[in-house]
Amino acid sequence: MEKFKAGMVLGAVGDALGYKKGKWENCISGKKIQEELASLGGLGTLKLDPDNWPLSDAVLMHMTTAEALITDYWCLDDLYRELVRLYVDAMVSLQGRAPDPSTVEGCVHLKPRNYLLAWHTPFNEKGSGFGAAAKAMCVGMRYWQPERLENLVEVSIEVGRMTHNHPTGFLGSLTTALFASYATQGKPVVTWGRELMKVIPRAEEYCKKTIRHMYQEHWFYFEAKWQFYLEEREIENEGQNKPVFPERYDPDETDKVSPLSSEGRAGWRGHDCPMIAYDALLAAGSDWAELCKRAMFHGGESEATGLVAGCLYGLMHGLGQVPSGLYKDLDKRARLEELGEALFNAASSEKCIDNVSLVP
Repeated sequence: MEKFKAGMVLGAVGDALGYKKGKWENCISGKKIQEELASLGGLGTLKLDPDNWPLSDAVLMHMTTAEALITDYWCLDDLYRELVRLYVDAMVSLQGRAPDPSTVEGCVHLKPRNYLLAWHTPFNEKGSGFGAAAKAMCVGMRYWQPERLENLVEVSIEVGRMTHNHPTGFLGSLTTALFASYATQGKPVVTWGRELMKVIPRAEEYCKKTIRHMYQEHWFYFEAKWQFYLEEREIENEGQNKPVFPERYDPDETDKVSPLSSEGRAGWRGHDCPMIAYDALLAAGSDWAELCKRAMFHGGESEATGLVAGCLYGLMHGLGQVPSGLYKDLDKRARLEELGEALFNAASSEKCIDNVSLVP
């Protein structure tokens, strides 16, 4: 239970650090961010509070997703209807936090008063962003057991395409949910990427089964990007358990267009947001400061990558190595801990839910 609470809290810490009231979120220079961090006294001296280090829209969407997952739904369609209701209501709280445009556009198409089609949103050419990935770790916490994989695949895809109905977007939500389940299971981090490649065909099969959209021309971009990344790190095959990193890995280098960035803005899309978080976990191990340097203090969507990396770190390592000033007075800390505990309890008491769906 404590690691579930730590996952929710440290996800929010990572978000607040990467967001810095919108200042660092919009900065494209990791070098500039790290220089400013040094001028503030460094990571260990920071005291995060709601006024100076508020949470971004990404954490609020993650919390909203968790709120639905801890309700007493009797079938997955009921879960989706509750998610639709909560997502639409959440749009008010996102004002002033520069919400992800794809999230806002997706929520416009949600239909809380339509019982049969509430969560059926149209395909979105612009729905390939990071927002789906950043809100789905709690899905993996709810369905973390290996025998719950089918539920995890379905729920993470539906959660993703409610707001990001594009394979690059909703495969990002599958990835972060899957990685959260692996973190909870204690699977070695180095295996997560290649295990993801084995699960993606299940996601494709599920999408074909629901027959709502034909994604063929957009599907393989995500898979190809991840395959290329795993080859770059030389961990694409079983038995390859020592990732290879570039000799030079400073902020100037990581800000360049690379396998880890999208269109020069690292973390901008559904494939590279979880990829940057994963890469940081691979490199940092249990070193919290190193994780922050790689996942929270880079140019690009650092609040989203920080949220994903912080949550996964918490699920693996807890709060032990994290300076207490980063979470003691954190915005919404009490509710984050409550959600972590509730997710743990819901997952522990979970019985197999066979979806009762009125719409294929």
